[in-house]
Amino acid sequence: MEPATKLDYNHQLSLKELPYIIRWRDDRCTRCGRCTAVCPIKAIEPTVKVQRMVMSEGPMPTPKAVRNIVHVIEQVTDINRYCTGCGTCTLVCPNDAIEPEYNPNNKFLHFKNRGGESYRRGGRRNDPSISTLDRLKFTRISMLTDPALDAGRHEFRIRTLLGRILPPEELPLKKTNGKLIIDRENGNFIPPVREIFPIMIGSMSMGALSPSMWEGLAMGVAYLNEIDGLPVVMCTGEGGVPPRLLKSRYLRYIILQIASGYFGWDEIIHSIPYMVEDPAGIEIKYGQGAKPGDGGLLMAQKVLKLIAGIRGVPQFVDLASPPTHQTKYSIEEAVAKMIQSMSMAWGFRVPVYPKISGTKTARAVLNNLARNPYAAALSIDGEDGGTGAAYNVSIDKMGHPIASNIRECYLDLVKQGKQNELPLIAAGGVGKKGNLAANAAALIMLGASAVSVGKYIMQATANCFGDEYNRCNLCNTGKCPRGITTQDPTLYRRLDSDKVAERLVEVFRSANVELKKIFAPMGRSTELPIGMSDGLSIDDKAMADRLEISYAC
Repeated sequence: MEPATKLDYNHQLSLKELPYIIRWRDDRCTRCGRCTAVCPIKAIEPTVKVQRMVMSEGPMPTPKAVRNIVHVIEQVTDINRYCTGCGTCTLVCPNDAIEPEYNPNNKFLHFKNRGGESYRRGGRRNDPSISTLDRLKFTRISMLTDPALDAGRHEFRIRTLLGRILPPEELPLKKTNGKLIIDRENGNFIPPVREIFPIMIGSMSMGALSPSMWEGLAMGVAYLNEIDGLPVVMCTGEGGVPPRLLKSRYLRYIILQIASGYFGWDEIIHSIPYMVEDPAGIEIKYGQGAKPGDGGLLMAQKVLKLIAGIRGVPQFVDLASPPTHQTKYSIEEAVAKMIQSMSMAWGFRVPVYPKISGTKTARAVLNNLARNPYAAALSIDGEDGGTGAAYNVSIDKMGHPIASNIRECYLDLVKQGKQNELPLIAAGGVGKKGNLAANAAALIMLGASAVSVGKYIMQATANCFGDEYNRCNLCNTGKCPRGITTQDPTLYRRLDSDKVAERLVEVFRSANVELKKIFAPMGRSTELPIGMSDGLSIDDKAMADRLEISYAC
C-alpha cells in the first residue's frame, strides 16, 4: 500500500470532530474481543501497532531501540462508522476498560451530509433544555380533606373518554317507567365512546419496533387491562399487525393506525369478518411532530421477511408513506372520506380520529372536525415527538411546541361551547425528562383529554440508549444495540419480551399513583381536571400570558 500523501491526510477526520470519543484502557483490557463483537456500527476494531521502545540491559548497558507488535482497540474515524455513544461496549466489558465520552467540541454537524444525502436519524431532537411542560407547577391545593380525595389512599379512578361526547340536549335518552334508557328507535347517531386510561402508548409500528419490543408492549397492555383493571390502549402505528392479533380478543386494547402508505391494511380489512372484538379505535395519521410536512419512512434495511410479509411488500426496499393520502388533497376531504369510510367499515362502532403535527394550522383542522359528527377526537403531536427516521433538519428546526398548541385548540373549543364534546389528545415530548405523570397532568389541565407517549416508553421499558445529545439514535438504521428498533434477529434477540411487559406494567402502575397524587389535593375524584388551568402556574411571565395561566415566582 502506498503511503498517504499530505492531501490525503488533509481530508481525513480526527477524533475531535466526532460526537463521541472512545476511552480505552490498555492496562485493563484483556483483549477478549467482546466490545468489538457487539458494536452495532463497527466504530471500534482490533488492530496491531508497532511500538518502539528504548531499552538497555546487561552489565554494560547500551541503549538500543526495540520494536514490539502490540494488540490494541482503535476507534475508526470513518464518518460512516462514527461512534454514536451507545455504550454497548461498556456493558459487555468485564474490566471497565472501555467507554464512550461525549465530545462537547465536536463538529459532527459540519460533516454529516456525505454523498449529497441529507442526514437522517431516529430518536428525538437535539435539545437538552428544559421544556415548558417541566416548568409548569401545580399550585391550586384544596384546604379541605376528604377520605375519598386523600392522596395517600387513592380511592378514585383515573379515566378519560375516547370518542365524541354528545351535549345533554342531544343525548339519545328517554324516560320509561321512571328510568332513563337509551332511545334507539328514532334513528339518531350515537357516537362510539371508549373509557380509557388517560396515558396512551403512541403509534410505533411493527417494523419501526422489533418483534420482541412490539410483542412485549402488547403483552403488557393485555396484563394491565385484564389483571390490573387499567384500560391502557396502544396504537399500532402504520404497518399492520400480526394476523393472529386481529382475530383475538386482545384487539379491543389496540388502536389501529392507517396512514398514507396504507401498509398492512389489506390484511386488516380482510380480517374484519373474523374479528371477535372491535379495536379500541382507528387513528388516521396525517403528520407527526418530529417531521411535520414529511411522510413516513421505513428504511430498506429494516424491511426483512417478517415485515415484508405483514405489509405485503418486497423485502429490502424503502417504504415511504407520502406526505398526504393519495386520495385526498385537504382536511375537508379527509373528513368526508377517510373518517366516514373507516367508521362504516366497523359499522360506526369504533371511534375514528385523525393525528396531525403540531402547527399553527391545527386550529383550522380542529374547527373542521368539530362540525363532523363522526370525528371522535383530534390527536396533536408536538415538536418534541420522536421518530424512527427523519431528516435531522426536520427534527431540530420544524414543528410547534405541544403545550401552547393544545392550549389554543382547547380555548378555541371553549369559545364554541364544545370543550366537553371533542377530546384532544396531546403528544410530543411527554416524559422527556422522566416526569411522565407530571407532564401528562399538566397537558390535561391545559385542555387535553389524554396524552400519547412513545419515546418515554422505549426508555422506561427497554432501557433505550438514545438521548437529546444525539447519543445512539440509530432507530432508522436497523442497528439498534438494545434490539428495540431493529429487524435483525441477532440484535432483537438481546431483548426479553417478558421483561418489557413487566416494566410496562410497573410504569403504568406508578403513573396511576402519581396522577392521583397530583389530582387528589385539587379536589378532583370523579373526573379528570380537563382544562382546569387555574391549578397551573409558571415562573415565566411570557409563558404564563401565552398559556393564559397564572404567573408565580
